[in-house]
Amino acid sequence: MLSTQFKRHFYKKFIIKKPCKNSRFLFLMIMIFSIVNFTAYGQEIKEKSSENFLVTLKDTIKIPIKDSLALKSKDSLPLKPKDSIAKPKEFLESIIIHNADSLIRQDLKNKKVLLYNNAHVNYNDIDLTAGFIEIDNNTNIITAKGIKDSIGNYSQRPVFKQGSEESIQDTIKFNFKTEKAKIWGLRTEQQGIFIRGEVSKKHNDSVVFIKNIKITTSEKEHPDYYIAIKKAKFIQNKKLVAGASQLVIADVPTPLVLPFAYVPLTKGRTSGVLMPTWGENNSQGYFLQNGGYYFVVSDNFDLALLGDIYTNGSWGMRAESGYAKRYRFSGNFNFKYENLINSLKGFDDYSKSTNYNIRWSHSQDTKASPNSRFSASVNLGSSKYYRESLNEYNTNAFLNNNLSSSVSYYKKFVGTPFNMSLSATHSQNTNTEEITMTLPSLQVNMDRIYPFTGKNGAKTNAIQKTGLTYSLKGDNRINTTDALFFKKGMFQDAESGIQHNISLNTNMKALKFFTLSPSANYKEVWYFDRLSKTYDDVENVVVTDTVNGFSAFREYSGAVSLSTTFYGMFKFKKGNLEAIRHVVRPSVSYSYRPDFSSYNEIVQKSADPNEFLEYSPFANGIYGSPGTGISNSLNFSLDNNLEAKVRKKDSTETEAKKIILLNNLNFSASYNMAADSLKWSPVSVNAGTKLFKDQLSLNVRATLDPYAIDANGRKINTFNINNGGSLFRLTNAGVTMNYSLSSKKDDKNKKSAEEKRAQENNSDGIFGEDLDVTNKQIDNKASDKNKVNETKLFQSKIPWTLKLAYSLNYTNANREQEISSNSLMFSGDIELTPKWNVGVSSGYDIKNQGFTYTQLRFSRDLDSWKLNFNWVPFGERQTYYFFIGVKSSMLSDLKYDKRQVPDRRLF
Repeated sequence: MLSTQFKRHFYKKFIIKKPCKNSRFLFLMIMIFSIVNFTAYGQEIKEKSSENFLVTLKDTIKIPIKDSLALKSKDSLPLKPKDSIAKPKEFLESIIIHNADSLIRQDLKNKKVLLYNNAHVNYNDIDLTAGFIEIDNNTNIITAKGIKDSIGNYSQRPVFKQGSEESIQDTIKFNFKTEKAKIWGLRTEQQGIFIRGEVSKKHNDSVVFIKNIKITTSEKEHPDYYIAIKKAKFIQNKKLVAGASQLVIADVPTPLVLPFAYVPLTKGRTSGVLMPTWGENNSQGYFLQNGGYYFVVSDNFDLALLGDIYTNGSWGMRAESGYAKRYRFSGNFNFKYENLINSLKGFDDYSKSTNYNIRWSHSQDTKASPNSRFSASVNLGSSKYYRESLNEYNTNAFLNNNLSSSVSYYKKFVGTPFNMSLSATHSQNTNTEEITMTLPSLQVNMDRIYPFTGKNGAKTNAIQKTGLTYSLKGDNRINTTDALFFKKGMFQDAESGIQHNISLNTNMKALKFFTLSPSANYKEVWYFDRLSKTYDDVENVVVTDTVNGFSAFREYSGAVSLSTTFYGMFKFKKGNLEAIRHVVRPSVSYSYRPDFSSYNEIVQKSADPNEFLEYSPFANGIYGSPGTGISNSLNFSLDNNLEAKVRKKDSTETEAKKIILLNNLNFSASYNMAADSLKWSPVSVNAGTKLFKDQLSLNVRATLDPYAIDANGRKINTFNINNGGSLFRLTNAGVTMNYSLSSKKDDKNKKSAEEKRAQENNSDGIFGEDLDVTNKQIDNKASDKNKVNETKLFQSKIPWTLKLAYSLNYTNANREQEISSNSLMFSGDIELTPKWNVGVSSGYDIKNQGFTYTQLRFSRDLDSWKLNFNWVPFGERQTYYFFIGVKSSMLSDLKYDKRQVPDRRLF
């Protein structure tokens, strides 16, 4: 490459002053000077290094420069096969690749390369972009800085990347041989924490010393808050150790100063202390809640041990654990225990109580095993736990009076029609404190088989369509109370049994439009004890004993059903309504079961030898006792559905839109021909529909009794219409309505799995939100992590949601004509601004004229901070919770929260 000085000298001497007439002479002179220039350039490279050096020219031609002297020294001594002296390291480990948009200048005299405007340098695993970059081969230093644009703004700041790490700075000087650097205006992000330093020194690829550092989780150029530190040592992906630090909020220093600071920056989870929440109440005094330690046991398992302590001696402890193995299973386990002391010794209201709660959730990945599955959902504990706990704010669990659990294992036996399910279940009524458990429950099922199929499995007639199914169910059932739970006494009255069921059924066409489905059923029940009653003539009483031993009974029954489906279509020639379709599904079935009272036994009832008592020895069995009396009944059902087709006149849609007018209108009743009286059963009516684009869900139910009642309210064998009344007597009815309103359309496809599960529950958020513990209060959902709410002035639309639930129940079994329950519940949220949200959940009991559980919610998005205030103003759960803290989990302990524990002495 010709130097600038050579070009100027050549053109001045040969072209400008004395133009040469001989073109051959001119061409010869150019070639001579070119050779001299390249020879001098090669000599410079040779002086710099004895090794080969690759020069990248501006026209991207790469010329390897070699030493022109290839001398080989001769030695009389024989050469060693391998030199013991290590070969010196290459001057550069990799090729320096550089480019720029505006200027690439190579200063061969000073051995520098200057790059301007969108400059880019790549060396080994280092990638550097900036507005201006200077490569100095004398000092092995690369200097990069930004440039000022046309309006004077500093832009194109250097972006330094090494491996997976990236930082932005104002200026950087980097030694590409030692990999040390000096940085001005450092900006980098580590595990959600933004680090900004005034002057930094990079000691190696992992250690950086920083002066006048700011640590924050705010992404703004001027952060909402930061922790100011004079000097700090930063170890990449490990930790940051600093001297004196001070919290600065909105550029205002606060009195919160620490003599030193330690910030872990490890990737993923790390063990650490969980800071407690403080507060006070009238019964337990001052307290600290939810303080403890978090352990990262392994990549698949963690554990948090938390504790509560109160000044009156009360205490509580919690163990929370989560585990997961990719493509195999995941779950979590929680155990909570509280030892509560109310008031002080010597006072009338002094009392002590203990409560506990166990929750376990386990799910298996569908990819783990296609033929077996293990799952668990456990929620058991003290019946009074959710009412008396001082650190549990699960609203739905408090308002629900049932606890249930299930642990099950399913196995499909490949190559056979059999599958097995082994489970343990638990059901607990927190009002009556009664507990029912099946420990364990075994169920074996055989899929339907067709023993009479034709060749190649053809099923063309009723015989070939005959299917056989079999099921076995074995249970060990325990009925106990809260006081005996997990004690020896709970197993004393355990009941067990095994039930076999065999079903044989088929179907066929009858009269072209009907389906005839006959079936036969066989049931056999095994028990391992039975009742035995004897008459004690001394005490003149009947004595009941339980005798251990195998006993069994058998039942069989038959049924046949006739069903069909027909349609009615009403078409319209005018208007947007094209047609209304009515679907009717009538069904009539007949069932018969013989009298199995032969299993009953007779015992003398009193001193009169002719007075007997008939009883069933299987009366206490978990599957019941044999049926007494013949069952010979007809069952009737009628299902209706109404749909409409609507098309707008100006619509370009090819198909009309379907609208459900009546989702269901069902009638059912039965007639027992074997009964001596009251042969007709009450008529059950159910109807449901959805209106206003599925926003209003309406369901109605009613029971209509055809028989009259006497003056004492007892049903008599006389039709109500023959007793001077109507055709049917309305005995009970109910109406439920759920209405959901919103200022914006609800996109169901964008809802998270948690929101879908909440919507499937009866509450649907209508009872308010849970007041989570402090350590779970910070919202770190992935969907909200990068969400930025922009404040818009003079906004004409204010987003809001409103949910209404209405329930009415009416009873008139004995002419009481009473509304047993009548309540309205509502829940709503409104965004006053994009950052202010206000919500309320409450209800009104119209019958008892009082408000139900009420909760007020206030939240404020402070960008990198979050403010929440939840308040239950009255009732047994009267409490409040205030929280303000950093959103990021890395600095989750930078917070202030205050909670009031409900004072239950008033209720």
